[in-house]
Amino acid sequence: MNRVFPIGVAMIGAALLSACGGGRAAGPTIAPATLTQIGVNSYLWRASLDTVSFAPIAQADSNGGVIVTDWYVNPADPSDRVRVSVAILDATLRADALRVSAARQRLQNGTWVDAPVAAATVQRLEEIILTRARDLRRAARG
Repeated sequence: MNRVFPIGVAMIGAALLSACGGGRAAGPTIAPATLTQIGVNSYLWRASLDTVSFAPIAQADSNGGVIVTDWYVNPADPSDRVRVSVAILDATLRADALRVSAARQRLQNGTWVDAPVAAATVQRLEEIILTRARDLRRAARG
């Protein structure tokens, strides 16, 4: 077996790796939220997905910033179900860049009937998403 080939490969690899470090950065530092391929704030997107992960996702469009869950039936109350929609409206991490809505239904006589959703429920979901997004941003910055 020829021993020159593995040594040559190792030398080429070392030369390539040595060229990777020690130089200046090639441009200004960009905030991590703008480095993604999605059309909305990445922290809000990830936080929204984390927050609504209790329900199956029916639709998720990262370019449009829309997440819609399927109906979620609470195991503690099988006669009650909820569906959540999240819209991220901007690429910046701001409270007004987030819209959450929810629909609720109750099972009555074998038919699902629309029921009101408490306003505090939607506000609480928004608060959870915003808090989680801020935590993700802090963790990314070190």
